[in-house]
Amino acid sequence: MHRRPVLEFWYEFASTYSYLAAMRIEAAADAAGVELVWRPFLLGPVFKAQGWETTPFSLYPAKGRYMWRDMEREAARLGLPFYRPKTFPQNGLLAARVALLGSDRGWTPAFTRAVYTAQFAECRDIADPQTVADILTALGLDAEAVVAEAGAEANKMRLRRMGEEVQSRGLFGAPTFFAEDGEMFWGNDRLDQALDWAVTQARRGEWPD
Repeated sequence: MHRRPVLEFWYEFASTYSYLAAMRIEAAADAAGVELVWRPFLLGPVFKAQGWETTPFSLYPAKGRYMWRDMEREAARLGLPFYRPKTFPQNGLLAARVALLGSDRGWTPAFTRAVYTAQFAECRDIADPQTVADILTALGLDAEAVVAEAGAEANKMRLRRMGEEVQSRGLFGAPTFFAEDGEMFWGNDRLDQALDWAVTQARRGEWPD
C-alpha cells in the first residue's frame, strides 16, 4: 500500500483567503487522497521584512476594496458565511500559538476552523483570550491548561522557529501550500492545483530522499 502524498498548509489567522482555504481543504485533500500538515504562522514579520507595517490590503485602499468584494463573492460561491471584521487585520498570535500546540495532538484542524468561523462568520475578536477559551471549551479541551501551555517558552520558541523557516523557504503570503518536492503554491485559488501537483508527483514516484 502506497503512502499518501503530503501537502503543507501554511496559514495566518488574520488572513481572509486563509479562511476560505481552511474551511474546504480537508474535504478537498481527502477526496484527492492527500495528507495535510497544518502550519499556522504569523505574517507580521514577513510583511516587516518587506518594509510593510501592516497588510497590503490596508496599505493600498484600492486593493483592499477589491479584496473585500472578492471575499463576499468567493464565500457565497463556496457556501460560507462572511462578515467583515470590525478590526482588520486581527491579532492572531494567541490563536497561532494554540493551533501550533495542537498540531501533534489532533485537534488543530477543528480549532483552526472554529477560530476562522468566530472571526469571519461571527465577527468576534480572536485576540480576545475569552474567544479562544470558548473555542477550546467547545472542543472539549481544558482551555486554561491549553492556553497556559501555548504561552510557555517552549511553544513560543517553536512558533518563532517557524517564522525563521518561513523566511528561509521564501514564503510571502497566506495561504501557501508546499508539496513534498518543495513546489510552492500561493493563494486559496491555487489549492486544487497544489493538491493535483502533490498527487502527480506521488504517482511519478518523485519522493524526496
